[in-house]
Amino acid sequence: MGDAFVSELLGTAVLILLGAGVVATVVLPQSKGFNGGWLLINFGWGFAVFAGVYVAFKSGGHLNPAVTLGLLVAGIDFAKGVDPTVSNMLVYWAAQLLGAIVGAGLAFVAFKKHFDEDADPATKLGVFATGPAIRSYGWNMATELIGTFVLVLWVVVNGKTPSALGPLAVALIIVSIGASLGGPTGYAINPARDLGPRIAHFLLPIKGKGSSDWAYSWVPVVGPLVGGVLGGLLGAWYIA
Repeated sequence: MGDAFVSELLGTAVLILLGAGVVATVVLPQSKGFNGGWLLINFGWGFAVFAGVYVAFKSGGHLNPAVTLGLLVAGIDFAKGVDPTVSNMLVYWAAQLLGAIVGAGLAFVAFKKHFDEDADPATKLGVFATGPAIRSYGWNMATELIGTFVLVLWVVVNGKTPSALGPLAVALIIVSIGASLGGPTGYAINPARDLGPRIAHFLLPIKGKGSSDWAYSWVPVVGPLVGGVLGGLLGAWYIA
């Protein structure tokens, strides 16, 4: 479990560094990728997952508490030699959250001079955490639930439909979910991906950063966890 903890921490840190980095590239003033568009963000996050899964090979490359929870309820081993137990899940969750905070901190360092430039505080927060295009907590949660349900169902079923694509397949499903379902909320579909960087945003000395929007912070945590449970249960039933 020590190896699994370090693996999930490093993999999630890489995921968030590259994922927050592509958002920063697109939205922060004077970035060479400024106004690069939504699809650049989708592909950036997809390949961030690709990189993170490879780095976290020792732990199965979950990088996402909702995926870990989905595998738990489906009764699928977290990795070779790692049983799906609540105690092991909590170790994964701790590593994922800490890794997300570390990755967000590194993204801040990489774009420090751009964060020093004038920009809407909501834009700076958007580098770290998600936010709704139209704020309606119940419907926002439904969007996050559905997106995560698709992801976790795919993860469970993918084990029975092997291919040579490996982590690239995970990258492609992330791009697909973002392009198709990401518009309403920015598709966190991962509690650690949103909560960890939101904590980092709160703690970091970001010039003109404004609020961390804690009123919304429960949505990209609860929605994905519920979606993960539903995706894991349906996936386990389907492949049985």
